[in-house]
Amino acid sequence: MAKSNPQSVYKAVQTSRLYEQIVQQIEEAVKALREKGLVEAFSGRGTFITNGTSQSIRQSLDRMLKIGQPEGSLQLAEVRAILEPGIAALAATRVEASHLATMREAYAVMDSKRDDPEAYIEADLDFHLSLAEAAANPIILSLIDSIVGVLREQRIRIFNVAGGPDRGQFHHKRILEAVEQRDPVRAYEAMRAHLEQVREDSQASSPQRSSMNSSAKAEEPSFSKAIS
Repeated sequence: MAKSNPQSVYKAVQTSRLYEQIVQQIEEAVKALREKGLVEAFSGRGTFITNGTSQSIRQSLDRMLKIGQPEGSLQLAEVRAILEPGIAALAATRVEASHLATMREAYAVMDSKRDDPEAYIEADLDFHLSLAEAAANPIILSLIDSIVGVLREQRIRIFNVAGGPDRGQFHHKRILEAVEQRDPVRAYEAMRAHLEQVREDSQASSPQRSSMNSSAKAEEPSFSKAIS
C-alpha cells in the first residue's frame, strides 16, 4: 500500500472548502473575542489572552473617551505625544529583526489599504505596538497597548479626514527608516511630527472643537512675542 505524502495531504486540506470555512469561523471568533477585550491579536506573533492590568487600564480609558468626546480624544492624543516619541527613541536602540519585520509588514499593508479603513487601522495598531515591543519594557507595552486600543474609534475619524492616510504614511515611513538605522534622535523627532499630525487631524475631525481652537489661537499671543 502506497504511503501518503504528508505535504500533499496538507495541501489538499488547505485548498478544501471545509478548511476555508473553518478558518473563517476561527477568524470571526477571534474578532468577537478581541472586540470584547478578552484576547489580543498581534500580526505575525499570534493571539493571546489579555493581561488583566492592561484590560483594566483600557476599560478606564474607554469610559473616559466616551464621556469626554471630543475632549477625551484630544487628551489621549496629548498623552501619546508625551509617551510615544520617547518610546520610538528607545525602540531604535533595542529593536530586533522580528520587530522590524512586523513594522515593515504593517507599513506595506497600510500602503496598499488606504481605501480600506479596517485593514489600514489594524495595521496602524500593529505598527505602533511593534515599536512598544521593541522598547523591551513590559510597562511601556502595557500602557501603549491600552492607549492604541481605545483610540481605534478616533483612528477611524482621522482616516476619514481628507488626506489623513497619506499624511500618516509619510510619517510612518520616516519613523520606520529612523528605527531601521538605529537612530534614536531621528526616531524621536519623526514620532513627534507624526503625533502632531494626529492631533491636527483629530481637531479637523471635530468641526466644533476645530472652530473653538481656531478662535482661541487667534486671540492667543505667540510665545515669542510674550517673551520679547
